[in-house]
Amino acid sequence: MLPISSRRGTASSFGTALFTATSATCVTGLVVRDTATHWSVFGQVVILTLIQTGGLGIIMAAAGVSLLSGRKISLRERSMMRDVFAIRRVGGIVRLANFVFAVTFAVELVGAVLMAPPLCAEYGLRGLWVAFFLSISAFCNAGFDILGKNDVLFPSLSEFATNPIICLAICALIVIGGIGFATWSDITTNKLHFRRYSLQSKIILSSSAFLIALPTLFFFLFEYQRLPLSERLLASLFQSITPRTAGFNVEDMSVMTEPGQALTIILMLIGGSPGSTAGGIKNTTLAVLVANFFAICSRRSEVDIFGRRIEDNVVKQAGAILTMYVALSLLGATALCLIEGLPYLACLFECMSAIGTVGMTVGITPQLHVASRIILIAYMFIGRVGGLTLIYAATENPKVNPAKLPREHVTVG
Repeated sequence: MLPISSRRGTASSFGTALFTATSATCVTGLVVRDTATHWSVFGQVVILTLIQTGGLGIIMAAAGVSLLSGRKISLRERSMMRDVFAIRRVGGIVRLANFVFAVTFAVELVGAVLMAPPLCAEYGLRGLWVAFFLSISAFCNAGFDILGKNDVLFPSLSEFATNPIICLAICALIVIGGIGFATWSDITTNKLHFRRYSLQSKIILSSSAFLIALPTLFFFLFEYQRLPLSERLLASLFQSITPRTAGFNVEDMSVMTEPGQALTIILMLIGGSPGSTAGGIKNTTLAVLVANFFAICSRRSEVDIFGRRIEDNVVKQAGAILTMYVALSLLGATALCLIEGLPYLACLFECMSAIGTVGMTVGITPQLHVASRIILIAYMFIGRVGGLTLIYAATENPKVNPAKLPREHVTVG
């Protein structure tokens, strides 16, 4: 809210500052003011700091401060870091944290270097700051950009839709940031020996490949027929990657066909991988639900993936997470539709973008009233922290009761 944070030198409203800070910390990317034209360089630095902190996670950011100060990491902190990385072991957690910090800053630096030449050609020396900002925003799956101009607000990457260096660098940063910290370690340790990877890494890599290839084919066949072949392929690839919580776009989402918007909503719901900078229900959740479907179809009593059995409580958690995200998105879309009088699909798009921490928009967010913005703020917070995490934090651990209620059959389906 400080006057130094805005280009006009005047204080921004509390609502604008709160929405922007939440979106940056939750690495979402939804904005009510154009980042380039409304916020000063100081304000952009504040936003970028929040993005980096939110991308790594509050626990990881605190651990980084401890490591830099030379303070020893306590067992409780190691346990929380284990949850951040989405792994089971506590041993070697500090070594993994150091690895994550090193890879994060190295990848962000490489991304900035790759994008600097075309951006400097367009913006001069300011292109270095733009490249640095975009690299961190893409790696953290945030979707913020500073490419807006007074006559062109909220452009995202539309100006560089045909630039393969910018588009492919952004895609690579999104994927690397979205596959999860533990998967990086697995790849580094076991190289290309896929069989040696942990089950979680196998699920993440295979499902990520599927979720990139299939939507790319759909967008190539049905969305971008008007573009030349090379640009059509580039736009299709970009559009298949960015909805999974990154939030950048090279085309105006409001002119996309309804089937294209529907597929984008599904991709926003799925999101990235656990223990990563991405949001959504996570691709591992989808994989468990799909495996459960095939187990039921083949009348198997247990769910298995890659020759490994999945625990029953994991299957239950996956079903609960999907139910919660879908229910909240539909409820929020209904509320926005009633408050704003806008088409339901557009409202559902914004709500799914918020709770999936994506940041893509059909252009209605800046015009929303206060009540609708509060809903999106809450959804961004829930999406980043995790719905089950909030539920577990708000409820006490159940008391162990050896007695069980009588069982009775119920037909479903």
